[in-house]
Amino acid sequence: MEIRFHIPDFMRHFKLNLTLVDYMNKYPEKFRDNVKIGSVYGAFPNMTWNGGRYFRGKCDSRILKEIVNQFNKRGIPCRFTLTNPVLTPQHLSDALCNAVLKAVNNGLNEAIVCSPLLEDYIRDKFPGIPITSSTCKQIEDFDELCAELEKDYSLVVLDYNFNNNFDVLEKLPHKEKAELLINPCCDPHCKRRGEHYRSIGRSQIALTEHMMKKTDASYTPEPFECACMMRNLYQTVNSPLHISPVDIYEKYVPMGFCNFKIEGRSVPDVNILENYVYYMVKPELKDEVRLELLTLLTKNIKYFS
Repeated sequence: MEIRFHIPDFMRHFKLNLTLVDYMNKYPEKFRDNVKIGSVYGAFPNMTWNGGRYFRGKCDSRILKEIVNQFNKRGIPCRFTLTNPVLTPQHLSDALCNAVLKAVNNGLNEAIVCSPLLEDYIRDKFPGIPITSSTCKQIEDFDELCAELEKDYSLVVLDYNFNNNFDVLEKLPHKEKAELLINPCCDPHCKRRGEHYRSIGRSQIALTEHMMKKTDASYTPEPFECACMMRNLYQTVNSPLHISPVDIYEKYVPMGFCNFKIEGRSVPDVNILENYVYYMVKPELKDEVRLELLTLLTKNIKYFS
């Protein structure tokens, strides 16, 4: 069985992720058996439909297309985090979001959705794009989760509060469609989580509206303080939500789970690299691989012509 890791972020961690993929292809013997990169998820700056992490910046259309092409030509899908939970019908016509989906609609790239409104729109306008059900839905009811796994989704990202609930996990249907978020930084059953997603969504929409005014004034996103988002890997390993590498290979995979998500779109490359080494590299080779990847990252590798 292939063990697929879904990793962040095709733009913010672009060089790190391509370096990892090429290194894995060159030295597969240094990684745990049957490990592969299932997708790289994320969004481009200023996409109104983006959710989960606020993202603003600049990037021209040529660069956007080439980023996707670099992963696609290696056989890796880009999964767009279109999980803004506060969208209304007027946002469906967003020019940038529609142009991006049109450009990447090749049967390989995917969309992660939260809003039923946006899901229906994508299924209608871009039927060739596989759709993943987002963990942002916060489905914590067992029967509701089972129903979600029966729907026409390529994957369903489980609410992380199920992570180590083996009584529930064992009973789930379609385990091959379930994706587990293995390194969550949040506290269990966080009461602010839903409002945090909505705050990010409102800020992403407000950013688009601000940019349309073509003003020189800067835009400041809606404030929302959360210390959890700054935690690194080793500050989360003792959380009841954490899934260890040993458990992945000795518990979850034998149960039938094969899709595992590593979060970290907005944290530094070095933190994400440590997650990659921790979860995918053979334990006895961690130091060697970490050093070799860090060395490669210092080199001027040319990806764009």
